[in-house]
Amino acid sequence: MKGISVVIPVYNEELNVAESYQELSSVLGTLQMPYEIIFVDDGSKDQTIKTLLEVAGNDPSLKLIQFRRNFGQTAAMAAGLEHSIYDIVATLDGDLQNDPAEIPRMVQKLEEGYDLVAGWRKKRKDAFISRKLPSKIANWIISKSTNVNLHDYGCTLKVMTGDIARGIRLYGEMHRFIPAFAAEMGAKIFEMPVNHRPRKAGTTKYGISRTLRVVLDLITVKFLLGYSKRPIHLFGSVGLLTGGLGLGIMALMTYQRFFYQIGMANRPLLTLGVVLVIIGVQFFCFGLLAEVLARTYYESQSKPIYVVRKIIIGGNKDGELLSVVGGRGLGSAKH
Repeated sequence: MKGISVVIPVYNEELNVAESYQELSSVLGTLQMPYEIIFVDDGSKDQTIKTLLEVAGNDPSLKLIQFRRNFGQTAAMAAGLEHSIYDIVATLDGDLQNDPAEIPRMVQKLEEGYDLVAGWRKKRKDAFISRKLPSKIANWIISKSTNVNLHDYGCTLKVMTGDIARGIRLYGEMHRFIPAFAAEMGAKIFEMPVNHRPRKAGTTKYGISRTLRVVLDLITVKFLLGYSKRPIHLFGSVGLLTGGLGLGIMALMTYQRFFYQIGMANRPLLTLGVVLVIIGVQFFCFGLLAEVLARTYYESQSKPIYVVRKIIIGGNKDGELLSVVGGRGLGSAKH
């Protein structure tokens, strides 16, 4: 459906939510397309919902999703994306640090043929030691691990096609990995410098403890992106390495026993060789079990192993399309 859905997760943002709604409404009104504003309240304990309804309760474009308790930003983001209806979806924070005025530029870039436009807080207005430095390190690690090179994975301000937005499945702390998941679906990604503003009111919900969770989720993401469809390649490689090393050690000791009369039984190296062979066999077994689980996962859910951007039916001698049908399955591109 032609239009734009904007998803804003909020948690205890009573001091910012009214201005956030007003700014966003003003910006979206200039786009000359239908829109909806989806606020997802992540179990706020203050007056966030009351304040929002007071300022926007009669707005038919407002969609408010209220959680029973605090489930985290990723869950709030996932709920907002799932309930979006339009073919363009934007996401941003509700603390007013993301500038809604950037959305029209990002939509324009999206319409040039990209599937996701990610914001880059090039001149970030946050503390260096506690926020910017850890973020720079995390962005470098994530980029190298996922092969999707972005300067700013942590920027919530993004604009993407509806197919990409509703095709991504999020959990844990994985909302920051949306570009990596989109790239795995074949999305064309563009990173755009955007205005970033200092927090005017309220307190940040981020802390150092969040970094550990992000690192653990990165390990999961690396596995999902690289080996979820072929786990035997990961476990089998480790099994070959350890098992081969163990066999090599035992072959060397056997050679020494027969040609140099060096005893085997009293050498710790023999134990190491046997243990490595056993570990190698175990990794092979893990790989086979993972293959069975992966097959069950994909077949039981009829989950596609490919993503179609579009299907072109017919065309004249000048290369003009007679019919374009959107792709079926997760992440099919806009059409």
